[in-house]
Amino acid sequence: MKVCIAEKPSVAKDIANTIGATQRKDGYYEGNGYQVTWTFGHLCTLKEPRDYVEDWRYWNLRHLPMVPSRFGVKVIEDEGIQRQFHIVKRLLVDATEIINCGDAGQEGEVIQRWVFLKSGTKAPIKRLWISSLTEEAIKEGFANLKDGNKFNNLYAAGSARAIGDWLLGINATRLFTKKFALQRQVLSIGRVQTPTLAMIVNRHLEIENFKPQDYWELRTVYRDTEFNSVLGKIKKKEKAEYALSKIKDEAFEITSFEQKEGKEKPPRLFDLTALQVEANKKQGYSADQTLKLIQSLYEKKLVTYPRVDTTYLPDDVYPKVPGILQNLTYYSELTAPLLQKKLPKSKQVFDNKKVTDHHAIIPTGVKVSGVTPEEQKIYNTVTKRFIAVFYPDCKVSNTTVLGEVLKLEFKATGKQILSPGWRVVYQKDDSKSKKDENLMPVFVKGEKGPHEARIDTKQTSPPKHFTEATLLRAMETAGKHVEDEEARELMKDNGIGRPSTRANIIETLFRRRYIERSKKNILATHTGIDLIQVIDNETLKSPELTGDWERKLRLIEKGEYQPAQFKQELIEMVVELTNEVLFNTAKKAIRIMDDSKEEEKKDKPKKKRAKSVKVDITTLTCPSCKKEGFLEGKKAYGCAHYKEGCKFVIPFEFMGKKLSNKQLNDLITKGKTTKIKGFKKLGSEESIDGKLELTSDFNVTLNAD
Repeated sequence: MKVCIAEKPSVAKDIANTIGATQRKDGYYEGNGYQVTWTFGHLCTLKEPRDYVEDWRYWNLRHLPMVPSRFGVKVIEDEGIQRQFHIVKRLLVDATEIINCGDAGQEGEVIQRWVFLKSGTKAPIKRLWISSLTEEAIKEGFANLKDGNKFNNLYAAGSARAIGDWLLGINATRLFTKKFALQRQVLSIGRVQTPTLAMIVNRHLEIENFKPQDYWELRTVYRDTEFNSVLGKIKKKEKAEYALSKIKDEAFEITSFEQKEGKEKPPRLFDLTALQVEANKKQGYSADQTLKLIQSLYEKKLVTYPRVDTTYLPDDVYPKVPGILQNLTYYSELTAPLLQKKLPKSKQVFDNKKVTDHHAIIPTGVKVSGVTPEEQKIYNTVTKRFIAVFYPDCKVSNTTVLGEVLKLEFKATGKQILSPGWRVVYQKDDSKSKKDENLMPVFVKGEKGPHEARIDTKQTSPPKHFTEATLLRAMETAGKHVEDEEARELMKDNGIGRPSTRANIIETLFRRRYIERSKKNILATHTGIDLIQVIDNETLKSPELTGDWERKLRLIEKGEYQPAQFKQELIEMVVELTNEVLFNTAKKAIRIMDDSKEEEKKDKPKKKRAKSVKVDITTLTCPSCKKEGFLEGKKAYGCAHYKEGCKFVIPFEFMGKKLSNKQLNDLITKGKTTKIKGFKKLGSEESIDGKLELTSDFNVTLNAD
């Protein structure tokens, strides 16, 4: 019996109906020599820390870094999932052939391969690789099943991604939570999540610390056309006023009038990120909302596979385009002109070399029914873009006029649409009318006349907060500001995350209350800011380095980089990060005393105490801010004036050695302790002897013998 396994029950039903497996059984369909079953997304997951070492269930710095010698997979501990897994396992073990019908992408491959791994099946595996769920696409896919081994690199990349996220996420989260606990909150650290949050926090701080500066611009109006002075932003008002006084009564002379015809190509087809950006700008939908809507349209057979990162179509789609356009009857007014002649085959649309797992998102041509108003808007966005790419370029006239007064140059620019081309598709949607276009009169070089000069007072503006649209673009380009579509295409291999995961990353940051929405803007919360500021390690926060990891994962997918090498790099980073945070002690501890109760300051004069009398640490003067008073927290003594900005902290325990009251006192009052025996490095039983000392920036360091 051939066993087909899909990622969702709904997809399994579509496949079963197409191949004739029409008998409904418990957890699968059967018929015509096939059994068609399904997962519920992930049935299996990487093992948790406690599954490797019992003590790893406890959050203890002594256990870090946690690096399993071999990563394992387990069935998720959920009654419904366990039940379905046992049904799937029974079918797979008895199968003569397995057809992997999971989502045709990296995550879909991992979901299915983990199930095969846990089931212990030895049956040969074929792969169904389709870009839509129409009956025609499913039949075509079954007629051209691929050898499952051809997708080993895809699985290797997905597996490496999951292991990398486990290594960094679990170790870094426990490390920073235990070292710098903020109000008992778990400090969630992630390979993609943290650099994304860092971009938002950095933008927030730029805006918060921005100091606006006044500047002045010199403008003039000649023949109802506004000209700007080439002086640009004038920093001194006196200079602007002086220039105005000199030119206001002099004639304005045209020195150049130039009109050039240009072309604007149609916008590219949508990949997932571009669609999310467009939907956020036009409809205000979140990235997650757009993903759910386009996924629903895919499952309703109305659009092709959506979790894609390419804006191109392969050559073999070209013969199918007329049929798709013909079936878009609701858009017949727009498609009719295209169907009257041979469609163009532009390299901007069709390029086999630039198609990855799947091609760009396009409509399938299936008649629309049963969609929500929100789904209709997304469908309309995708369909109009598909139609527009086959229209001719928009022809424009770009006008540049130069003028001068007393040798001071001015400039004006404008644009006129000569032939709308692809813009016809958007005429009803476009809020711009002809009166909004910057139409200009015809000027003649050498003409002169009176003008109306003025000074505009302005202020420099801070950067804008991220919206989901601009954040998605920043993730796509690893934090670099890129407007050009060609440049963005080249940078996709180095983006943060994948198109299919970015929406979830953003939603995770919202759920953990690291960021919040203010209308369309995304703002960092105090918790998010504190988390990023407590992380000294720049690698964790770097969009560029995270983008480099993504590039390596894509190389693994292509068979050009070894998964073991990627894993080893992550292990080395985790070990280095752990040592850095643990052995440099509390560099940036914030609010570590959140549960401490402030004690009354003691005004009693200090008396010389006998060695047998316990030293009262809380009465001492902080060496950092020079103010009196310490608080006793759960893990450390900290300056009582931490709310005023002092971050001085002395931990009770350092490198496995609990410090005595006398040693703490010496460290605070003298800046160093006497020789202490028995310090231990993480993961080593070797003892180290030495003195603890305060550095110049009031951190604790070990001066080993």
